[in-house]
Amino acid sequence: MLKQKIIQHFKKNDPKIYLLIKKYDLPVVKSKSQNDYFWHLARSIIFQQLSGRVGEVIANRFLSLFPNNIAEPEKLIKLDAEKIRKAGISYSKISYLKDLAKRTVSGEINLKKISRLKDQDVIDHLIIVKGIGQWTAEMFLMFSLGRMDVFSTGDLGLKNAIKRLYGLEEISKEGMEQISLKWSPYRTHASFLLWKSLDA
Repeated sequence: MLKQKIIQHFKKNDPKIYLLIKKYDLPVVKSKSQNDYFWHLARSIIFQQLSGRVGEVIANRFLSLFPNNIAEPEKLIKLDAEKIRKAGISYSKISYLKDLAKRTVSGEINLKKISRLKDQDVIDHLIIVKGIGQWTAEMFLMFSLGRMDVFSTGDLGLKNAIKRLYGLEEISKEGMEQISLKWSPYRTHASFLLWKSLDA
C-alpha cells in the first residue's frame, strides 16, 4: 500500500517528518479536475502578497464578476479592467490575469495537455505568463496536478517550518534544498506536513 510505503520512507529517512505524520496523519496529495486549472492559476495570481483571509475575500469578489461564479479565460479577456479593479485587484495583477487568459485562449498555455508534462516542463510552460513565477508554478504542480515530489525553496512558510522543526536560527535556499532531498520522491507530502505544523 502506497501510504504505508511513504510513511516508512519518512520513518527511515527523516524521523522529524515522521513525527509530524504521527501527529497529523499523512496528507493526501491528489490532482484536481482539468476544468479547474485556469481558476487555480488565476487564484494564485490574486493571492500573491496577500494573507489567506484577504485573498479569499478578493478571489470571491472576482468570481462574482462571472456568470455562475465560473472564471473562464474568454470571458476574462472581455471583462472591463475597472470592474476587476473594484473587486480589490491591483492593475498589475489585472494585467497578469489578462495575460494568462489571452495565452490560454490562444493555446500558448495548453491546460488540456499540461498534466502530461514533466514537472520542470510544467514550470517552463507556465512562467511565460506575466505574474507567474517559479513559486506559483510549483504550487500548481502540488495543488492542481497532484505531483508527489515537489518542494519550493522560495516559500516563506516552508522556510519558517523547517527552521522551527530543526531548531535552526536561519537557513538558505540551498540548505532547504539539501534537507528536502532526503524526502524525495515524496517531497510534496513533507511540504503539506510542514505547512500543517505552522497552522497548528
